[in-house]
Amino acid sequence: MDEIQRANSGHPGTPMGIAPVAYTLWQRFLRFDPGDPIWPNRDRFVLSEGHASALLWSLLHLSGVKAVDPDYEVLGRAAVTLEDLKTFRQLGSHCPGHPEYHLTSGVETTTGPLGQGVATSVGMAVAGRWLAGRYNRDEMTLFDFDVYALAGDGDLMEGIGAEAASLAGHLQLTNLCWIYDSNRVTIEGHTDITFTEDVAERFLAYGWNVTTVADANDTDSIERALHTFKAEEQRPTMIVVHSHIGYGSPVEDSPAAHGKPFGVEGVRATKRFLGLPEDADFYIPDGVYDCFSSGIGARGRAAREAWQAMLERYRTVFPGLADEVERIQRRDLPDGWEKALPTFPPDATGIATRESSGRVLNAVARAVPWLIGGSADLSPSTKTRLTDGAGDFQPGQQGRNLHFGVREHAAAAVASGMALTKLRPFWSGFLIFSDYARGAIRLSALMEIPVLHILTHDSIGVGQDGPTHQPVEQLVSLRAVPGLLVFRPADANEVVETWRIVTALRHEPAALILSRQALPTLDRSVFAPATGVAKGGYVLAEADTATPDVILLATGSEVHLALAARQELQADGVGARVVSMPCWELFDRQSQQYRDEVLPPSVKARVAVEQASTLGWDRYVGDGGAVIGMHTFGASAPLKQLLEKFGFTPDRVADVARDRVAAARRA
Repeated sequence: MDEIQRANSGHPGTPMGIAPVAYTLWQRFLRFDPGDPIWPNRDRFVLSEGHASALLWSLLHLSGVKAVDPDYEVLGRAAVTLEDLKTFRQLGSHCPGHPEYHLTSGVETTTGPLGQGVATSVGMAVAGRWLAGRYNRDEMTLFDFDVYALAGDGDLMEGIGAEAASLAGHLQLTNLCWIYDSNRVTIEGHTDITFTEDVAERFLAYGWNVTTVADANDTDSIERALHTFKAEEQRPTMIVVHSHIGYGSPVEDSPAAHGKPFGVEGVRATKRFLGLPEDADFYIPDGVYDCFSSGIGARGRAAREAWQAMLERYRTVFPGLADEVERIQRRDLPDGWEKALPTFPPDATGIATRESSGRVLNAVARAVPWLIGGSADLSPSTKTRLTDGAGDFQPGQQGRNLHFGVREHAAAAVASGMALTKLRPFWSGFLIFSDYARGAIRLSALMEIPVLHILTHDSIGVGQDGPTHQPVEQLVSLRAVPGLLVFRPADANEVVETWRIVTALRHEPAALILSRQALPTLDRSVFAPATGVAKGGYVLAEADTATPDVILLATGSEVHLALAARQELQADGVGARVVSMPCWELFDRQSQQYRDEVLPPSVKARVAVEQASTLGWDRYVGDGGAVIGMHTFGASAPLKQLLEKFGFTPDRVADVARDRVAAARRA
C-alpha cells in the first residue's frame, strides 16, 4: 500500500489479494537461495500479472535477495532495499512499474504485456526438462527445478496464454505450475462483462491437472494444492485460486479502484483493519526478516549448497558434461566452435538464403549441443530442422527439435524462456507472420537476451501466395525495435558470417531475414569478402572510376540487382559502387570514419534498393538520393512478373541512378 501511495501510481489490490499465495509458495516450496539468485537449479517464479509488481518487490526485499551484475557475479548488496521500495515507479528505481529482467535481480523475466509471463514460463519448463534429459545421471540430478507462474484473468484472456497453455499440455510439462489468481476484475470492471468461460474445464481440455483453492487466505489449502502439483507426474498443473481484490478499505468494493492508489484515508483504514500502526509508513514488524531468513533463506541456501557439492562430484565423473553446464551458465560457447562454419563456393545459380542458413544452423548445432529450437509449423520451408540425430522434443523425448505448432507468438515467448534459462534458442516462421510474434520479439530485445528469430520468405519473392504472404512493412518495423539486430544477407557466405555473429551474442537478440528464392553465391575473389557483414555494411564492389559517380545500396536479393545495374552503368561510363547493407544496426555502430569511407559525403548520388517499405533509407541516401522499394502491398503473380510490376529490374535501377547522377552534377 505504501509503495503505491508514495508513488501515487500502481495497482495495490492484486498484490494484497494474492499475497497469502505468494507467501506460502516462497516460504514453504520455492527452491530459491536469496544469497545466490541465479544458481542453475533454482525454481523459477514468474509474476505474469506484472501490474502486481509491488508484491514481487516486497518479496525480494523481505527475503534479502542479493544483486547480480551483468557478468553474473553475485554482489554484496541487496537487490531491493527499503529505499528502493520508497522510490517505486520512479526514475532510476530498482522497483519499476512492472518486473524488468535486466534491471533487478530475482526477476526471472520481464512481464507487463499480459500473457507474456505465462508463455515465457513454458520455455523455462521446456529448458528444465531438456537440461534434465541431457545432464542428469543416476543419483546425480543436476536439474529438476520447477517453474511457477502467477497469472491473472488478463493473462488467460490473451491469445498467447492460450497458445502457450495448449503447447504445455501437449508436451506434458510436469515441472510447470500456473497459479491463476481468479479475482474476477479487470480495468473495465468485473470479468462477467466479457470473460464467462469455465477456465478449469478449458485447461482440463488442454491436458492440464487442475485443482482449486476457494479462499486465497487459506494457506493450508494453498499448501495442499502445491503438494498436488509436486505429486503430478503426467501433466502441467493449474491451481485456480479465488481471491478478493483489495480496494483500500474493508467496505469499499469498486473495481474502478483496481489500478489506483488507495488514498491516504484508504491506507489508514486498511492498516487499522489489519491491526497495523496507522501512521507508520513502510512498517515491517519485528521478526519478519528473521521469518524469511529461516524460511526460504535457510531452505534455499541448503538446497544450493547441496547442489554445488553434487556438481563437484559430477565434475570428477563427467568432466565434459560439467564443462558444458558451466559454459551454458556463462553464455560461453565451446572452444573452436567457429571451425564448424562452412564456406560456399561461387555459384551463379546459387541457393536461397533460407537453404544456406539451414546448412549453417546444422553445422553450428553440431558444435553447440545446447542450440535448440524449431518452427511455428514451417520447418520444411524455413529449413530449420536439426539433423544428425538431434531428435524431437516430445513427451518422453528430450531431443532438440521443437514443434511449436501454428503458434508464432508463443513460439517467440517460449524461445525467450529458454534463453532466460541460458540455452541457445531459435524459433522460425515466415517474415510476414512476425507480426503475430511482435510482442515477444520486442521483449527479447527489452530483456537483452540472445534469442534468434529466423524469418524466411522475406519479400514479394513469395510470388503467387499474394499480398497476404508478402512482407512489406515488417522489415522496417523490426529495424525499429531498439536492441534487435536485423540481418538480411545477400548470399550464402553472408549467411555464414551472419551466423558467426549471432551465435556469439550474449546480450542481444537477432532476426535473420532470409529469401525463399535462390540467390547467386558471389565469387569473393572478385568481390569483397563476406566478413564485411561484421560491420553491418561494406563496399562489395568498387566503381571503376577514381571516385564513384553513384553509390548503389541494397540488402538481400536486391544486392544482385544492384550488381547487375552496376554493370549496365559502367558500360555507359558511369562509375557505380555497390554497398551491401546486411545489418543497419551494426553499420550505425561503426566509427564515423568507417561510415564515411563506405558512403563518402562527397558522393550525393545514391540509390537504395530493397523489396520492402522505403522508410529509413533516407538516412543513408540523403537528400540527393533515391529509394526503390515498396509503396503498396504486393500482388499474386509469378516472381518475374512481380519484379517487373514493382520496378525491381536492372534497367530501372540504372535509370534512377543516372537521374541521381545528373541531379548531383546540376547541383
